[in-house]
Amino acid sequence: MMEYMENTEIKTKNDIRIRPLGFEETDVLNEFLYLAIFVPEGQEAPPKNIIEKPELQVYVNCFGFLEGDNCLVAEADGKIVGAVWTRIMDDYGHVDNYTPSFAISLYPEYRGLGIGTGLMREMLKLLKEQGYEKTSLAVQKANYAVRMYEKVGFEIADENEEEYIMICRLDKE
Repeated sequence: MMEYMENTEIKTKNDIRIRPLGFEETDVLNEFLYLAIFVPEGQEAPPKNIIEKPELQVYVNCFGFLEGDNCLVAEADGKIVGAVWTRIMDDYGHVDNYTPSFAISLYPEYRGLGIGTGLMREMLKLLKEQGYEKTSLAVQKANYAVRMYEKVGFEIADENEEEYIMICRLDKE
């Protein structure tokens, strides 16, 4: 549940403010869910309505009301430019019913500036404070973000033909 986080600023750095997502802002997660879809170089992006599929709606449907729901956003000039959110759900990165799964995305023009790393580090701190032992995510092997995930403490725990399942043990942080 997100209630305790509302209106609490977490960090300000280089004109980027990281703060909790407000309940009235949860609709923005649909946009960031679409932006989180990895599109390999040279391939066409899927249609925006792809996020309506049940296997993707699990990331955002009724957000803020389920176990492990947390969201931090990066704000620049009063505009949300990125989001990291967690939820305990049966998604691609699911490892068990006690581990929140990560989702993160930024507008393309804000990628590669350290904002995603900052969002992830703040979320890892928050999850540790909440008493979680670990968190997980799934990422396509070809996605450049694999290096960022490793940089903040995620390790490859499993893989299939296309994806890595990565875990960050919070007791190590």
